[in-house]
Amino acid sequence: MALLPIVKFPDPLLQERSEEVREFNDELKTFVQDMSDTMYAAPGVGLAAVQVGVLKRILVLDPHAGDADSHIEVYINPVILESRGEQVCEEGCLSLPDFSEEVKRKEWIRVRHHTLDGEVKEVELEGFHAVILQHELDHLDGILATDRISRIRRALYVRRRMKAAREEAQKQGRKEARV
Repeated sequence: MALLPIVKFPDPLLQERSEEVREFNDELKTFVQDMSDTMYAAPGVGLAAVQVGVLKRILVLDPHAGDADSHIEVYINPVILESRGEQVCEEGCLSLPDFSEEVKRKEWIRVRHHTLDGEVKEVELEGFHAVILQHELDHLDGILATDRISRIRRALYVRRRMKAAREEAQKQGRKEARV
């Protein structure tokens, strides 16, 4: 089990579009296991590869994390083929510290993706399950949940987070200076 560092806003990597996975091998399986371990340890219900610094179209999710029904789902090169309805859900994000906002998403989606073995599958997701996948898929496209809220709320969050990032950097600088 390897826990990977989670990339946090304002890191510009989070706004990059991820590349498709072309090789399905043991290295991919190990990376996905590390992503899963990282997600559960965070704790979270979803994680995109870019959130751990890898620009590949991979995401893991578990809408039942912490419950008896818990099991990891892996989506490689996911594409939403069809969607309908709307829902609003309070979202948080492992890459957006202290973020909690209502975001509008589709209620139902049909998704095509590859499995760890490269097999192509289609699934239908709805409700919270669909929200998680859409949130993580946005990450693969370089879109953050802050891009889906009002400009004012986004500006307030960005200002607060930039201040916190500066303070964290100053603390790190002081710690390094003492060594």
